Amino acid sequence: MTFKTIAIALAVGSLAGGAALVASYGSSAADKSGIPYRDGEYETVEAPEGSPLSELISGYYFRTPETRELQDDDFMNPAFIWMEQGAELWSTVEGEAGESCASCHEDVEASMKGVGASYPKYHEASGKLINLEQRINLCRTESMQAEPWKWESDELLGMTAYVRHQSKGMPVNVSIEGPAAPFFEKGKDFYYQRRGQLDMACATCHEVNYGMYIRADLLSQGQSNGFPTYRLKWQKLGSLHRRFRGCNRQVRAVPYANGSDEYVNLELYLAWRGQGLPVETPAVRQ
Repeated sequence: MTFKTIAIALAVGSLAGGAALVASYGSSAADKSGIPYRDGEYETVEAPEGSPLSELISGYYFRTPETRELQDDDFMNPAFIWMEQGAELWSTVEGEAGESCASCHEDVEASMKGVGASYPKYHEASGKLINLEQRINLCRTESMQAEPWKWESDELLGMTAYVRHQSKGMPVNVSIEGPAAPFFEKGKDFYYQRRGQLDMACATCHEVNYGMYIRADLLSQGQSNGFPTYRLKWQKLGSLHRRFRGCNRQVRAVPYANGSDEYVNLELYLAWRGQGLPVETPAVRQ
């Protein structure tokens, strides 16, 4: 038996064994009747045309009632510590231009409404796809003439969450047409590519087996509508790219860098895959 064959066997055994040992809410990928829900129901959204999913379900409904209550209560939601920092930074003057975010965009509720729901998007000047974090840093370097914030810094997380929060409740609505199309296709390819020693793809967990347990973890559809998200495991707010890196490590693959083209492309595919789900930022997950 070759090493690759052993790795594949381990991957399959991990999925099947985890579901058997801990028990799944659904007996198969087609039976999702046991997804945690509130008052006997969970909300679904119609999947976009061409989607591999029959219905879209936010990761919110795969979490415990206690975790959902944390997200629902703005006073108790631990992510609001970062949100408050973002609100303060919005009007903070920095850089040689002597500008703040508010200098150009004024009232955040009016100017940023719907913005966070539309990223990633094509950036003509660079000829690349960019996400919201990168757009914020471009504003800092080009308009404010200030230093960009580091990825996963409290400042960038706080501002990203604050901006995206202005779209809370609005449907995710990204464009995959025109110049964004080739980046979308690359993101799709990444999603279905098996990688790492466990030879698993994103789809292995979040498409084929969502609603089932893998060891102690209940698999969701892997939707991105709540990011940046406060994870109880992290005990802090974190970006979607941090989650990508964690998933890559879990399948024993070498992760890409935060902000890499590969992850931004994947982010666009995931956003389209959840097209129509309401923005929940900042969500709370396990």
